[in-house]
Amino acid sequence: MGAVWPSYKGHRYPIEVISHCVWLYFRFPLSFREVEELMLERGIVVSYETVRRWCAKFGQAYANALRRRQPRPGDKWHLDEVFIKINGRLQYLWRAVDQDGNVLDILVQNRRDKAAARRFFRRLMKKTRAVPRVVVTDKPRSYGAAHRGIMPSVEHRSHKGLNNRAEDSHQPTRQRERAMKGFRSVGGAQRFLSAFSGISPHFRPRRHLMTAAAHRAEMTVRFTIWEHITGATDLATTA
Repeated sequence: MGAVWPSYKGHRYPIEVISHCVWLYFRFPLSFREVEELMLERGIVVSYETVRRWCAKFGQAYANALRRRQPRPGDKWHLDEVFIKINGRLQYLWRAVDQDGNVLDILVQNRRDKAAARRFFRRLMKKTRAVPRVVVTDKPRSYGAAHRGIMPSVEHRSHKGLNNRAEDSHQPTRQRERAMKGFRSVGGAQRFLSAFSGISPHFRPRRHLMTAAAHRAEMTVRFTIWEHITGATDLATTA
């Protein structure tokens, strides 16, 4: 089955410019105005509002395409939730990663009770189409209650020290939250973080486990994948 690219119909800018702006915004803690300035330095005049529209239209599509290329999730899932500030109010960001650090899903909710945990468990299983061997969480009782109701045959390990994998996965989100001075709405936070959690990790291999040469080689592969899923390379060759 051939690749399916987002539709660029009606856009007067080249695909390479659009995909590069989206990459800059989701990869680095930049504002839309800062992306505009970086592009101007390269001689490309594009407004920050146009960058905003590109990120809203193509960010999730690119993230979905990258996720489709990922291997099946591992059988050990780490779940965690943290506070995030949205329009001055504290909400909860739920996150699940597998044992390799791959982000399985995120969900913004206003509670951390049993109902919220059950909702996240159901969403995870529907999205991944998989059932883990082990689920690792922190101590909140809501996890245990939801686990018993949704996936009682799955082993549940509840211990603060076991869940560093999920907690570490929150750090890039914290950086963006600070750069953006918080989020303005629950829907906006969900849309941004859903795309962000699909794009940002693609460009964050575990560098501390690689030599410099291996890291450069890995990044070259990942940039090639990016060009393919955005259509920047393939569509240019068929134009």
